[in-house]
Amino acid sequence: MQPLPPPYPNTAVGRPRRVGVEIEFAGLMPDTAARLVADCFGGDIVRKSPHRLSVEGTPWGKFTIELDSKYVHPDDAVMKANGMAPGKAASAGREWRVEFHQRSREWLGEMVAGLVPTEIVSPPIPWSELGEFDRLFDALRRHGAEGTDASVFYGFGLHLNPEVPATDTSSVLAHLQAYIILAAWLRDQIRVDITREILPHTNPFSKAYALKVLDPDYQPTQAQLISDYLRDNPTRNRELDMCPLFAHLAPEAAHPLLQESLVKPRPTFHFRLPNAQLDTLDWGSVTEWNRWVTVERLAADPHSLRTQMQAYRAHHTQSTMGQWRDKLKRWVEK
Repeated sequence: MQPLPPPYPNTAVGRPRRVGVEIEFAGLMPDTAARLVADCFGGDIVRKSPHRLSVEGTPWGKFTIELDSKYVHPDDAVMKANGMAPGKAASAGREWRVEFHQRSREWLGEMVAGLVPTEIVSPPIPWSELGEFDRLFDALRRHGAEGTDASVFYGFGLHLNPEVPATDTSSVLAHLQAYIILAAWLRDQIRVDITREILPHTNPFSKAYALKVLDPDYQPTQAQLISDYLRDNPTRNRELDMCPLFAHLAPEAAHPLLQESLVKPRPTFHFRLPNAQLDTLDWGSVTEWNRWVTVERLAADPHSLRTQMQAYRAHHTQSTMGQWRDKLKRWVEK
């Protein structure tokens, strides 16, 4: 399967747009997963801590591989408080505390392995090279990695971080509007796992917020767009998380959510909805990228976008979600 071209394949400065990929799975510990990354793409494995590694020097840059829980990794604040910082000597007592802290985190990681997923975070990859990146998914399958369908307890996902085609407010708003319109269709196509539906990580936008954003008279400034979003969505747990993009666009914003350490400012959308379908042989990042391109195509077509905004508002005041999903399916498949 080949990645579909987006309507705007390049950034505003003419460079090919890139996509970051994050994949969660069970069945393999980080050290094994790091070896698979290096086998597929070259580079050198660097061990940061027992359950966090990187593969550096690949054609695209640095991969990060880790158990996906902050509690199994050394806490930087604890390390610094006990003298583990450049130019600061640690006393014998502090060295003992650091050793105990590191060992306890390592032991905890061994205990929760299998419950806490391993996560691979890729560097930004040109969208046209996602097919090459999907070699990694084949390697993970061959070595026993387990995705969302392997257990009722596995709420694992794949996240895409597509670089935005432009950062002006009209472009950002159009993509947010297109996503809200197509969210029901995307959920139907992806068949979001029931465990992931129950967990809060991919919550949909509220109907009230959707109707506000899809009002044809809604023409916000950048500051208003960000303020409205944060007021109605004071969380990272949205199927399309806009916080990394808004933190990038407004680095001076005082809202505590945009200052969280887990929010990484970057000029990307953060698409969190897809399952980690490693049990499906032809599934990979290309599958989910091609679904995402449907959003970008709608955002790039002002006439269709206005038409679908009107249809959404009409149907969500008088029709069921199932009827709306059926109409979306007919529009997408035209």
